[in-house]
Amino acid sequence: MVQYLEERQAVLNCAREIYSSGMVTGTWGNVSIRVTGKKLMLITPSGMDYQTLEPEDLVLLDLNGQIVEGKYQPSIEAGLHLGIYQQRPDINAVVHVHSPYAVAFAVARKNIPVILEETAQVVGHEVEVARYAHCGSQQLADIAVQALGDKKKALLLANHGLITLGEDLTEALKVSYIVEKTAMISIYASTLGTIHSLSPEDVSFLNQSFKNYGQEK
Repeated sequence: MVQYLEERQAVLNCAREIYSSGMVTGTWGNVSIRVTGKKLMLITPSGMDYQTLEPEDLVLLDLNGQIVEGKYQPSIEAGLHLGIYQQRPDINAVVHVHSPYAVAFAVARKNIPVILEETAQVVGHEVEVARYAHCGSQQLADIAVQALGDKKKALLLANHGLITLGEDLTEALKVSYIVEKTAMISIYASTLGTIHSLSPEDVSFLNQSFKNYGQEK
């Protein structure tokens, strides 16, 4: 009997969503969570079809990268996910996608600006481009972890893709969607004229006020 069946299903559902939404093609991309209260990580396996994966196919690792449970090799970006969890105690979920509009910015090596209120609210910062390193390399993991720092929720990997972080999978996935939408509208708006970003003061205000958005508890 495998451990953490509910958590495994949540990761699998997210992986299937990034595939069905078109944010990844084939077996690319990866999803992970920190197992709450444990120094463990669940991550999608390397090179396997999300549509045919079962919860028990996910790989359970400790935060040193040793396999605790699993018959398959973890995603080649496991080192990147592990580095984030080691550096960021506030983060419990990581989603990595190759969504087209965001990747266009990654290829152009241009930051995605904060042009929408929802970008300010959910992301809270420009999405910068980390310098290029080969996929799956420790160099890429080190570069990304340094670029994310202790507050950022999203980062473009040059000529590669987008990585987003959250307190849980819901937040990490939402950040992916918002970044992709922002990139798309930025590209469309640039064909009409000058893109006008929100001011740093407005971004800060919107990001802080969004923490209390919704129904009173």
